[in-house]
Amino acid sequence: MHGKLRLGTRASALALAQSGMVADAVREKTGRDVELVEISTPGDRSSAPIARLGVGVFVSALRDALNAKEIDFAVHSYKDLPTSVSEGPGPLGAAGQPRTFGEGLRIAAVPPREDPRDVLVARDGLTLTELPEGARLGTGALRRIAQIAALGRNLECVPIRGNVDTRLRKVAQGELDGIVLARAGLARLGRAAEATEILDPMLMLPAPAQGALAVECREDDDELLGLLAVLDDPATRAAVTAERALLAKLEAGCSAPVAALAEIAEGDDGPEIYLRGAVLSPDGRFGVRLSRTGTLADAVQVGRLLAADLLAEGADSVLGVQHDPYP
Repeated sequence: MHGKLRLGTRASALALAQSGMVADAVREKTGRDVELVEISTPGDRSSAPIARLGVGVFVSALRDALNAKEIDFAVHSYKDLPTSVSEGPGPLGAAGQPRTFGEGLRIAAVPPREDPRDVLVARDGLTLTELPEGARLGTGALRRIAQIAALGRNLECVPIRGNVDTRLRKVAQGELDGIVLARAGLARLGRAAEATEILDPMLMLPAPAQGALAVECREDDDELLGLLAVLDDPATRAAVTAERALLAKLEAGCSAPVAALAEIAEGDDGPEIYLRGAVLSPDGRFGVRLSRTGTLADAVQVGRLLAADLLAEGADSVLGVQHDPYP
């Protein structure tokens, strides 16, 4: 492989910032030059709610370009990727790398994760508890809507789409009292200081894989797989693998009211995963929140077992599907 590496990216400011960070890391660690190739996706061209557009709406065009060899690798927001039973480290992913939903493709690296928590950006510097009853909060995520409703504060959630600038402008112009969004996006755009509150995961558990990136290439490109492996962070990969294994076991896409966060902590026998998960009804009246721990090597099993715990406690009544409780 000679010449510039072609990195496919969505054209939004956030996607370009994320891809630019990965490109810089590749240049720094491998000495290879990288060219960003902007690709428009159906999700970028539609104003419809994500729940209606479906899982993978921001991913398919990039994967098509990979399979057509128009680009060499791509950067995704990991939470946008469809889940797959073949995902995760171990024998199903050669060289210990996660396999992906896309046929013939592989996640070559999961770089260190940005802060996965949600934040509030509100008028007048207000926090969530300081917002008055009836305040209008912008978010299109069922997960956030359900958790806001569960607070019992009578806050009105307003569906919102668009890039970060568009969302922030709605607060600045008084159209909304506040918005809830991922801190990772603000941080990567250099705008983290605009958050008026970082939301405690005890109140607002993030989406599975929030704040993480997936660097994907063709699985038969051994040279590029080797190059990109230097970007991989094992702790981030294990955490994300556990969260997405939970999501896959629940058979829930990104539009479902499912939340999860895995943190890596030092245990008695080395690093271990502490995984929290939640399944909520859209109106916030019902919710199951549980946790599990395990080793990094058992990330997939930790996620699957926690999903089974959630189902055993009644989560299937919210998801509307029948499950075998334990794998």
